[in-house]
Amino acid sequence: MSLTRPIVPLETAVPRRRATILAPFRFHDFRLLWFGLLVSNLGTWMQITALGYLVAALAGSAGRASLYLGILGASSAIPVMLLSPIAGVVADRFPRRRVLFVTNSLQVVFALVLALLATFNQLHLWEIFVLAGLRSTTQAFDAPARQSWVPLLVPREYVGNAIGLNSIAFNAPAVVGPPIAGLLILTVGVQASFYINAIATLAVIAALIFMAPSPPSSTVRENMFASIFDGVRFLFGHSVLRPVVLLLLVTCLFVRPYTQLLPAYAAHVVFVDARGLGGLLAATGVGAIGGSFVTAIVGSRRRATVWFASAVVMSLGTIALGFVHIYAVALVVLAVIGMSVLSFAGSSNVMLQMLSPDDMRGRAISVFSMIMLGVVPAGSLLLGSLASLIGLSEALMAGGAISLVIATWIYATDAQLRKV
Repeated sequence: MSLTRPIVPLETAVPRRRATILAPFRFHDFRLLWFGLLVSNLGTWMQITALGYLVAALAGSAGRASLYLGILGASSAIPVMLLSPIAGVVADRFPRRRVLFVTNSLQVVFALVLALLATFNQLHLWEIFVLAGLRSTTQAFDAPARQSWVPLLVPREYVGNAIGLNSIAFNAPAVVGPPIAGLLILTVGVQASFYINAIATLAVIAALIFMAPSPPSSTVRENMFASIFDGVRFLFGHSVLRPVVLLLLVTCLFVRPYTQLLPAYAAHVVFVDARGLGGLLAATGVGAIGGSFVTAIVGSRRRATVWFASAVVMSLGTIALGFVHIYAVALVVLAVIGMSVLSFAGSSNVMLQMLSPDDMRGRAISVFSMIMLGVVPAGSLLLGSLASLIGLSEALMAGGAISLVIATWIYATDAQLRKV
């Protein structure tokens, strides 16, 4: 396929209807999927909290905790990095509903295995890393299929609002899930969160049963590697999407890993227990909900401006977090970071979805998913290793500074991007 593939405009000539934040809920299948994800993600956040706490507890020191949490992230990164290009082709070629049935069913199985091993005191570090990798394998295929399905569930003028609402479905449970997990860890044990996650994931499967079948977006049956190369060539040949992907990559390496390192930050910087860790993650979740609302309300307009401003705020916030050693202040800073991170990710997602043609969207979103799910954990290994050498606070400050410089350079030197 040629590099001169037609570019999809951000705004097309569609009937002008009022695109309120709740407009996507008018559509039956979107509504079903959204509520299924809302329930499922409650369990996801509880499992994330329990696993992070368990790994940090097994480490015994700040340096080893940061390193082991980095390894946990890396065990999730490798499958996504390897499989996301293939998953993008799968999302374009196969019915998305069928793909999501398979991926969510496997996630139920992996959560149950974690729960049973923890129940019988057989859950060790290597098993945690292996099961995290297996779950990440399913996520590599789940994310492109699910996210590229959204523009087909609602009219085009509601796509930005729908993507923002999807972010809310992921981040609203982040406010409730971690504190609940923290309480359960102290009263029942880590296994309770794993059992709840297995049950909660069934909500997505139930939603899929009642949704209409989804035909594939592409009927082309070219070679798999040719399809992957076509998608990469499209993204890097696009004057707007190329810098979007570049900055997304940078922030996921140097800023986003702060989430994976929070268990070490909680235990060895602000000195709080599992309940305190739940509070830190909940503060991030509160901010993330705010960022998701920004995406849902703004929709597809003024997107590049919001995108750049969000990158600047999250970079400065990460630098500030490195200076903070007081728990109450950390809660405020994490809320600001969480809001800007999700606003930035949502803006990136909207531009990728709306500037990609239907038969290329799955592959475009697979790159987004590969970076979000694969590069962030790899970045946690990078920052975790750096933290073991120079200190966790110093590593956070360095990552934020690198991101700020690159974001400013990209936006200042790309006139085409500033017009979006």
